[in-house]
Amino acid sequence: MDFRQISAAERTTTMFPLQSYAFMPSPWSPADEETYRKRMRFHETTVNLIAEEDGQTLAGVAALRMRQNVRGLVHDMAGVASVSTHPAARRRGLVRELMQRLLRQMRDEGCAVSALYPFRPSFYAKFGFVGIPRHRTATFAPEGLAHLLRAELPGEVERLSMHEGFGAYDELTRRLVTSRHGFAVYDEVRSAEFRDDKLWVAVARGEAGEVLGVVRYRIDQHGGELVGSDLLCTGPLGRALLLQFFARHVDQVARVSARLSVDDVPELWGLDFEVTTTGKVDNPGDNAPMVRVLDMAALSGSQAGPGEVTLEIVDDEHIGGVWQLSATDGTLGVDKGTATPAATLTAAGFSALAYGVLDPVEVFTRGLGEVSPDAIPALTAMFPRQMPYLFADF
Repeated sequence: MDFRQISAAERTTTMFPLQSYAFMPSPWSPADEETYRKRMRFHETTVNLIAEEDGQTLAGVAALRMRQNVRGLVHDMAGVASVSTHPAARRRGLVRELMQRLLRQMRDEGCAVSALYPFRPSFYAKFGFVGIPRHRTATFAPEGLAHLLRAELPGEVERLSMHEGFGAYDELTRRLVTSRHGFAVYDEVRSAEFRDDKLWVAVARGEAGEVLGVVRYRIDQHGGELVGSDLLCTGPLGRALLLQFFARHVDQVARVSARLSVDDVPELWGLDFEVTTTGKVDNPGDNAPMVRVLDMAALSGSQAGPGEVTLEIVDDEHIGGVWQLSATDGTLGVDKGTATPAATLTAAGFSALAYGVLDPVEVFTRGLGEVSPDAIPALTAMFPRQMPYLFADF
């Protein structure tokens, strides 16, 4: 068995047959392969690893170079994707070996964190990943927002093609990654592909012309649905401008849908406002994302509550060891520890605390570590619950 890194150009003949069989309707056509080949210019910075035997590609994994905000610090992130295996080679440990190599390489290249969308969460839990919330989708009739049509809001919304509006859209996402916990963006090479998406983009601007919100969308048919992607905004005004824009489609579509983070509350968007908010999770196609920390020292400077604790992270080559964590001025300090640990955690257990999705008691009840009673108040204060919003799909 040969394990090697390949270029973007090689993906079409090596990884494409595996990916298309795993994730696309099949058999595929020559046109599908040609479309894939043309897309490879957007993967020039992607790290691709494959397993070969007798010249045949049996498995492949990839990491997209991304950036993610974790408690106020923006880190280089490995977005794991394209994980696939030839049916005849499954259950041979090839993906396990490739994943280990990939995470090791990405950490060595400076990635402090990693994220992925799993086909089965329990498989990736073995690599130290822990689940975070999946986006929610709000579906409602545009007439429920009629009150906004009477509002004189200080700003305006432009409707542009994605090609025309890509600059504003991309600029806002890169601004949000500096301020929103869990938010992640692709590098410039990968994100450039979205410029040619066959979608509209609504761009909300304030009176000074600054971008306050964006949403990509399409309309499936007259009297049908306006299908929005993530409703991205810097605050209430941007959201109100975009919702007012949706309301103006009252005589064109019967429904509007938009993707939201878990801390959005569409039921409060208006009085007598009828909305259905859903968050579907199932195997293998609609699982919630998973994340993990790859570099402990890189977390120094993160936002943290007051406290001090020594903990040990076990059975992990990337962040294993004894660590002294402390915070007195609102920022986290991370050093190698020498004191007796007050908590013993798995990589997933610590990642759950760092990302704010579990508290110390839940880490224990989930079987992700042992936490002494004395350590619970400190860890709770230092890593308060804070739901991350990954945003990017990959």
